[in-house]
Amino acid sequence: MGTICLLDFSKEDRASFLWSREVRERYDREDLEHIPLFHELTCSSYRLEYENEGVKTLSDLMNILHKKERHNEIILNNNARPAISVLTSVHVNQIHTVVSHRKIAPPVPTTRIAQKILPHRTWLLVLAFLRNRLVESKLVSMEAIDPTRAFVKNVKRVIVKVGTAVVTRGDGRLALGRLGALCEQLKDINSQGYEVILVTSGAVGLGRQRLRYRRLANSSFADLQNPQNDFDGKACAAVGQSSLMALYDAMFAQLDVTSSQLLVTDSVFRDEAFRKQLSDTVKSLLRLRVIPIFNENDAVSTRKAPYEDSSGIFWDNDSLAGLLALELKADLLVLLSDVEGLYDGPPSDPKSRLIRTYVKEKHHGEITFGDKSRVGRGGMTAKVNAAVCAAYGGIPVVITSGYANDNIIKVLQGERIGTVFHQDAHLWTLVKEEGARDMAVSARESSRKLRALSSEDRRKILVDVADALEANESEILAENEADITAAQEAGYDRALISRLALKPGKISSLAKSMRHLADMDEPIGRVLQKTEVADGLILEKVTCPLGVLLVVFESRPDALVQISSLAIQSRNGLLLKGGKEAKRSNAILHKVITKAIPDTVGGDLIGLVTSRDEIPDLLRLDDVIDLVIPRGSNKLVSQIKESTKIPVLGHADGICHVYIDKSADLDMAKRIVHDAKADYPAACNAMETLLVHQDLFNNGQLNEIITQLKESGVTLFGGPNGAVLLNLSETSTLHHEYSSMACTVEIVDDVYAAVDHIHMHGSGHTECIVAEDHEVAEYFLSQVDSAAVFHNASTRFCDGARFGLGAEVGISTSRIHARGPVGVEGLLTSRWTLRGKGQIVDGDKGVEYTHKNLLKAF
Repeated sequence: MGTICLLDFSKEDRASFLWSREVRERYDREDLEHIPLFHELTCSSYRLEYENEGVKTLSDLMNILHKKERHNEIILNNNARPAISVLTSVHVNQIHTVVSHRKIAPPVPTTRIAQKILPHRTWLLVLAFLRNRLVESKLVSMEAIDPTRAFVKNVKRVIVKVGTAVVTRGDGRLALGRLGALCEQLKDINSQGYEVILVTSGAVGLGRQRLRYRRLANSSFADLQNPQNDFDGKACAAVGQSSLMALYDAMFAQLDVTSSQLLVTDSVFRDEAFRKQLSDTVKSLLRLRVIPIFNENDAVSTRKAPYEDSSGIFWDNDSLAGLLALELKADLLVLLSDVEGLYDGPPSDPKSRLIRTYVKEKHHGEITFGDKSRVGRGGMTAKVNAAVCAAYGGIPVVITSGYANDNIIKVLQGERIGTVFHQDAHLWTLVKEEGARDMAVSARESSRKLRALSSEDRRKILVDVADALEANESEILAENEADITAAQEAGYDRALISRLALKPGKISSLAKSMRHLADMDEPIGRVLQKTEVADGLILEKVTCPLGVLLVVFESRPDALVQISSLAIQSRNGLLLKGGKEAKRSNAILHKVITKAIPDTVGGDLIGLVTSRDEIPDLLRLDDVIDLVIPRGSNKLVSQIKESTKIPVLGHADGICHVYIDKSADLDMAKRIVHDAKADYPAACNAMETLLVHQDLFNNGQLNEIITQLKESGVTLFGGPNGAVLLNLSETSTLHHEYSSMACTVEIVDDVYAAVDHIHMHGSGHTECIVAEDHEVAEYFLSQVDSAAVFHNASTRFCDGARFGLGAEVGISTSRIHARGPVGVEGLLTSRWTLRGKGQIVDGDKGVEYTHKNLLKAF
């Protein structure tokens, strides 16, 4: 049970609570002063115990409080505790927040204190305050931080530099979306207690844009016919500086943050008194939680050459940021770029690797930089020079992309993004990691060796792997049990734990499926088409492997076995990335499988990606990886589709419908509905919406089905009609995948309405009709546009093994290449072979085309 404990508000906390923005917007001071919270909470503990009903944040909990009109005690369903970061306790007095995936003892008194009944409104205020405190707390789990990013735990003062390439779009206009995301991140970390300083470029670009518009507005037609000279850069800077600052000021004001502008030039830093005054001013601003915004005053700068260090101090905003980091004794400098970080080659080259840790002794001289920034004076050369200067002065630096909307926060959380520069980097023992490209290339090379084997040798590999799985069953189950225990302690929901578990008999079942797959016909080299093009010129279309597959999956370790067996059977190379919740299970399964693959092929045929940091690099390898198959949540599939040029095969949702027609056999309908929902609720082919013909409600037969579902423990929600007619809670959306013992029930007029409902709210996965009327059933089968459509059979049959495919790599709802359960056939493509006797085209002279089909028609 998650517990929020409120202990002894300090005087400062009470004042902060009273005047937090969210509270001020809802209540006036007089109202707040009469709330007993501030009188009674001084020496008492108030305890709000809750189990979760889809609650992942305190904001979610507040929403439930609003709806339930209850006081302080909320008992919810324990099966849906927060899935990722479990808030176990908040000690308000010390602002101590614990976020963990493991069971820990919350810092609360050992004696139980009786719950106080507080007004409903008061609990809302308490939760509002706690939510603000949660945002303000540094939610960094040191246990999860990469060793090369451990320095972030000591960071308090941060300088963020954003370049012109980030703040502007390709057409030179301001990128307001990126600027907004930048300001929101700075607001968040400022609220968390970090001291934030911003160094920004973009004034010249913004000024040029405004001057161009003004000139256009004031030009005559004759003026527009003549060539227009570009504007003086200093004039652009003078116009743009005020406009840029006004924009920042407006954005920060919306976020209840105060900012200030400091314009500097290279020459003033030679004045010791100026430098001291600058430091004092910045310290004063930071104490007031004001964000200082620095920019070089290009309007009056005396520097003449863009890359010439004429003053010996700084020559662009990158070097200005490095100088300020040293001068103001920052703890971290973040340089935002238009690429992910520093690469060992052109970032646009798929062969280029992102350098995670820059070691001057290793990388200096090895990397050749391209052109400078497309719009500013700097570029990667300037950033690296500034980073090296700051890093060797004792200030850690991270170069990362400013295009992402949360990279600054990720850096401060210790995530391994971008390129880090550190003065001790050369002393670190960097783990030798096989890069993403190396893994993909190795998998491709091994797949080519596999293709050279005979069908019998390929069959033997699958049989050996099946034997190895059964021989190591006890070790596999022990590791799986460890994953399950960790997931339970972390508060993962029941549906995920159900998918995670390798149930009794599962290993034997997987081994049996693998042997069945081994005995199937050879899929490679099968002739699909054979044509005599001309006399003695024979053309064949034959099946062949796709190449290298990248499969990203969540929770289910048995998926690793199925996918691996299909890769071996189809002779494809394979890269696998499983969910962290199944890391032990995946590791042991991968070890057992690859150990059974002979050295003539090599275990590199199947690579296991253990860090999610490798995923972005893998998704860039469109020249090596041929297909990406995501198996998991809608969010996972959508993120992958947006992040790669590699073809993606899969489905985002599994919203499966069962429609019961008025002609249905009631006993059959009850069996199918129960199986489709209760057999394995977490499966993507489980029923999520039950559609019922209006007549079955009118004659009362629907009641039997509803009663059966409720007795089976299924929670029912109603659609617009079902909620009213069946007295059910109305679902928030008809496009919802529960993945648990819950479903939506809706009443429709007829089969036509059912088909329309599915097309409007379905996901194109699997649909079923239960009907004895053949004409109605055929209409449903022909008109529903989903990957699988069944008549009088449970949706749970939509499975590769049940279809006789041996196994499945996933279920595809796309309409290109493969659709439905994807077995070996979905992992193949074709190629053409042409056998001749010296024929040439020569303008088609003397060639008599016959185009005769040589395959027998069946």
